[in-house]
Amino acid sequence: HLMVTSPPYNVTKEYDDQLTLDEYRALLRRVFRETYRVLVDGGRACINVANLGRKPYIPLHSYVIQDLHEIGFQMRGEVIWDKGASASPSTAWGSWRSASNPTLRDVHEYILIFSKGSYSRHKGEKENTIGRDQFLEYTKSVWTFPAERAKK
Repeated sequence: HLMVTSPPYNVTKEYDDQLTLDEYRALLRRVFRETYRVLVDGGRACINVANLGRKPYIPLHSYVIQDLHEIGFQMRGEVIWDKGASASPSTAWGSWRSASNPTLRDVHEYILIFSKGSYSRHKGEKENTIGRDQFLEYTKSVWTFPAERAKK
């Protein structure tokens, strides 16, 4: 009924294997095609993804959206995850303290939300499990919470 994932950022990051963007997208498409196959009608897929690189900047979330549409998913929306104070304080070197060539430092990621088939799901005899205030908070398009730090 629900698939939630944060794929490894295997492009321009240090992993055991360094994939090209095309290879990485092909890998993700295989996973998402299988997800589509096993997901129930009306089921949801939520993908946490960050954009990558600087030279060039890779709008990875845009590629994921395109690929999931081509597989057959319907996009329900996107949440901007504002990592706030937990975002890395390091700088992105474009031109340090100069307006000639600044480089943006991403302090957000995306949570892309899709469904298979129908946008709605039959509720049946189930009771609501979320309160009013939680519902109002969690249906906003910007969520602010700290990032988890990887432990070495």
